[in-house]
Amino acid sequence: MISMKNIIISIALLLTISIVGCNSISDQFIDFNNENIEYMGRIGKTDSTAELYWSGSSIKIEFEGTAVSAILKDEKGKNYFNVIIDNDSIAILHLDSVKRTYQLAAELPKGKHTVQLFKRTEWTSGQTDFFGFEIEGSKVFSIPSKKRTIEFYGNSITCGYGVEDYAGDSPDSIYTNNYNSYAAVTARHFDANYYCTARSGIGITVSWFPMIMKEMYYRLNPADENSHWDFSKAPPDIVVINLFQNDSWLVNRPNNEQFKNRFGTKKPTKEFIINSYRKFVQEIRIQYPASSIICMLGNMDITKEGSVWPTYVKGAVKQLNDKKIHTLFVPYKNTPGHPEVEEQKAMANSLIKYIEKNIKW
Repeated sequence: MISMKNIIISIALLLTISIVGCNSISDQFIDFNNENIEYMGRIGKTDSTAELYWSGSSIKIEFEGTAVSAILKDEKGKNYFNVIIDNDSIAILHLDSVKRTYQLAAELPKGKHTVQLFKRTEWTSGQTDFFGFEIEGSKVFSIPSKKRTIEFYGNSITCGYGVEDYAGDSPDSIYTNNYNSYAAVTARHFDANYYCTARSGIGITVSWFPMIMKEMYYRLNPADENSHWDFSKAPPDIVVINLFQNDSWLVNRPNNEQFKNRFGTKKPTKEFIINSYRKFVQEIRIQYPASSIICMLGNMDITKEGSVWPTYVKGAVKQLNDKKIHTLFVPYKNTPGHPEVEEQKAMANSLIKYIEKNIKW
């Protein structure tokens, strides 16, 4: 388990990783297609690169040696990754829009080591191309396959938006860290493959931008409406859907542009909202006929006392009449802004306990 005290977030170190890595020395190049590299998330591949888009996408290698670098190119130069050495220490890597070789670890003790690159930031920060690793060492090992898989559909809460901003709720992506989201924490607890299909501001019936979840959930590359994910590639044991927070705000804003685009001049009815949620869950069920599905809400004001939104979710689930579809409502955190690290941990604990008690997998 990685403790918070080991998480290095100093800007000085961040810059050091980005700049020093331009001149790495290697004994061996490990191509992105090497069968020993572990990928997690919806990741595309071309003839020359692996393409990372989604929050929580990751690349991991286990090798024998003393140093490792990665060759990367970022679309916008806005993405941040956690560099996790030996499942223990964490540093932050800020990518450049120019193709570079970044030294991830050096002067390691002789022996076996693991290095993981974990995408902190959202797909709206742009695509990252991964070309391969360079290791100063002799051997790369196969990483045992994980026996469980969890997929999450969510909004900013699931993305880990602002999770490390303790002074406010800044949109600066340095404060977003999907690694500390309840979703990633839960997946690590169960040592499960982790898929995160999420975007800040998205909803079931309406979002803060033109796209809603049913128009995004099927995509491999989320920026391309013609890019389709192969749902048979990694069917999850459990799907967690944590949406509706943005709907709960926007359905009460008739002057909002997206309200007008989706609803015209009339607020959507309770029946419309319930049916929209039911239809989305049905689409997930079609893609994953054997998965357990948890319809989750929390922990912002959508679960505040008096909120009608849990009743909407219950109503939709009741109509579905599916014994493998569950509901979980995490209590309102009763603090401003998005959930911070400890509040995300509390959500993870609720979800972990629910899974352990109610789902056999």
